[in-house]
Amino acid sequence: MARPRRVNRAGLKRLARRCLVIAAVLAAIPVVLTFLYLPSFVHPISTLMVKDLATFSGYDRRWVSLDDVSPVLANSVIMSEDGQFCSHRGIDLGELRGVVDDALAGEATRGASTITMQTVKNLFLWSRPLGSVRKVVELPLAVYFDAVMSKRRIMEIYLNIAEWGPGIYGIEAAAQHHFGVSAKQLSRRQAALLAVSLPNPIARNPAKPGPGLRRLASLIERRAGRSGAYVGCLD
Repeated sequence: MARPRRVNRAGLKRLARRCLVIAAVLAAIPVVLTFLYLPSFVHPISTLMVKDLATFSGYDRRWVSLDDVSPVLANSVIMSEDGQFCSHRGIDLGELRGVVDDALAGEATRGASTITMQTVKNLFLWSRPLGSVRKVVELPLAVYFDAVMSKRRIMEIYLNIAEWGPGIYGIEAAAQHHFGVSAKQLSRRQAALLAVSLPNPIARNPAKPGPGLRRLASLIERRAGRSGAYVGCLD
């Protein structure tokens, strides 16, 4: 009776070692890819884009440098998605503490995802299921990504992999699809509408905004016009 137990223990140890090796390899992938994505001539794709390729769905993405994007678009995205983008180190600790406090108090939690966190999620992780597990991986990865990448490069990658509609990725494809102009030609209003559609690009159409989306876009348009030092890291 002792032999089967010894065999089972040995098998469990081998399984544990294999799981550790797999976990180490998976953890190393984003670490290595982050360095590969540093040069401006490298054009990363997101996990959603990989999924579209794997399912033969196809997508529209046209990479553009940050210099070829209307500055008001990047300003609008910061003021809409992550007002402290230029000052935090991948994680907005103030917003994160607010989420934790709300959760402990039993209240509905608000989003605290920074642009850096959204970028690493889009590049390396998943949206659903197991969102809580993803967040555990996403937080340290965002800190690492921010330490290695410049803010300009993070923004450039984010704007080129963000989803702006079914099969529409990146700001150039979004500008052409929704407004028939290049990313560099976006007006303040168009930039604000694109920015406020980011949280739910499938349900929110910037080209056909409802009253609520128009009001939100007006608010972001005003904030972007007064953004000043909030967007200084993109200069």
